[in-house]
This record gives sequence, structure tokens and C-alpha cells, in this order.
Amino acid sequence: MKTKEIVYRIESIMLHYDLSAAIFADKIGVQRSGISHLLKGRNKPSLDFILKIKDAFPDVDVNWLLFGRGSLEGNQNQDKENPKALSPTKATLLPKPTPRDKQIDSIVIFYTDGTFKTHKEV
Repeated sequence: MKTKEIVYRIESIMLHYDLSAAIFADKIGVQRSGISHLLKGRNKPSLDFILKIKDAFPDVDVNWLLFGRGSLEGNQNQDKENPKALSPTKATLLPKPTPRDKQIDSIVIFYTDGTFKTHKEV
């Protein structure tokens, strides 16, 4: 397991559910400072921490969270007759619909080599 990638997926969960770090910490039942330390790379997520995420967000696929396999919300949208039909090999994260008063300012794509690319709305 790569800690930085797990932390990135935790950030993706927070973004997906539109939660601040403080609200996320409260929701999973950990100290707010623990989330801060995790996001800043000072701490690594423990098994207990991962299980708290799973308990608070039962739709989140643990295989995706730990290994990046599948999608954030797992097999909920899988084709029942052909389970491999919609099974992506990389993590899939679709943005939530935004309210009318919000606009996307930029999109950041993170690559596995540690680089990133920012796309700004023109």
C-alpha cells in the first residue's frame, strides 16, 4: 500500500461528499488534529482509521480506498448480469453535481509519478 495514494483517496472521499477536514473527522469519530496530520503526511492511516471510514461511509469500496482498484462507491452500479462490464481497472471519481451558484474553477490531475497538471476554466 502506498500511503500518499491512500491519503489522496481519503481527500477524494471528502471532496465527493463535500466535507471539510473537520466535519470528516467528526463524522468518522477521530480527532480533527489526526486528520490534519494525516493530510499533511505526518501520520499514516491505521487499520482502525480505515475501518472508521468504512463504518461512516458504507458505500465507499475498501479495495478502492486501500489499493485504488475499482471505484469510490464500489459495485453499486455494476451490471448484475455481467459484473465485469462496468468494472474499471483504475479508480473512477465523478464529480458531484454542483449547485447552480457554484462553478468549477480548476481541475487538478495527479499522476502516479508525483506530478500534477492544473486545468483552469477559461
